[in-house]
Amino acid sequence: MDPAHVLGLQNGEAAIVRNVGGRITPATLRTMALLAKVGQANAATHRPGDWNLIILDHIDCGMTDLAAFPDLLAEYFEITLQDLEAKSVSDPIGSVRVDVDVDVDVIKQNIHASAYFVTGLVYDIDTGLVHTVVPATALSN
Repeated sequence: MDPAHVLGLQNGEAAIVRNVGGRITPATLRTMALLAKVGQANAATHRPGDWNLIILDHIDCGMTDLAAFPDLLAEYFEITLQDLEAKSVSDPIGSVRVDVDVDVDVIKQNIHASAYFVTGLVYDIDTGLVHTVVPATALSN
């Protein structure tokens, strides 16, 4: 699934970070921190804008097939096996909620923007519809 296509974005309209399952992982957080630094480095020529972190998952995601490999998933999320169930790997709607609710505070620490929003979406690959799980919500830094 191509997030830019699903969201109707043109080249350069958004920074798109893709990974297995579209999940917020420690590696995703490190990438977001680097992107924030790029924004800071270009502040002289580009006004820092609003951030809308869109967490986008899709129905029938291959990540659900990985539920049979808990050790691999725990390593991917950099968590213990005991914490894996809370990641809602087999449920795209649940996984979007988990990533919005749990991980956004960590992301906010690395982003300096005039405003910060988070949105959680699930794309239905059969119908082509995008379902809002968490509407764009303003968060304070």
